[in-house]
Amino acid sequence: MDKSILLIQENKQARFNYSIVETFEAGLVLTGSEVKSIRAKNIQLKDSYIAFQGSEAFLQNAHISEYKASSYNNHQPERLRKLLLHQHELEEIFAALREKGLTCIPLKMYFKNGRVKVEIGLAKGKKTHDKRESIKKQDADRQLRRATKHDRG
Repeated sequence: MDKSILLIQENKQARFNYSIVETFEAGLVLTGSEVKSIRAKNIQLKDSYIAFQGSEAFLQNAHISEYKASSYNNHQPERLRKLLLHQHELEEIFAALREKGLTCIPLKMYFKNGRVKVEIGLAKGKKTHDKRESIKKQDADRQLRRATKHDRG
């Protein structure tokens, strides 16, 4: 990653449960207490997804914990958060969701030049046998790393 990019949270479960077709980078509309909580990495993307209301995209079920030092200005932990995308990107995503039967999920959240960004992906759900193949591949990679680690030592 670039030096101006600082990873906050990655949705590892997403790549296991879905095969990613295409990715987009989106900004988020956040409150001050949410940004401070995100800086402390108090966020969970596990069961979150992107939903459309009208012609706007929203991040749903992303849990950003309340910021402890904030007083009455605190935020709702699982409120809808508007995604900032170009109109042509919104239209492309919406068309893919409607026509191809894909799902839109957040893959990772990071700071880019001081702003919170979300990488979202158009995804197709994996079947059980695809997940088994992913597990086998992970195990093979792990064994290969262990073997090369022992060879060096």
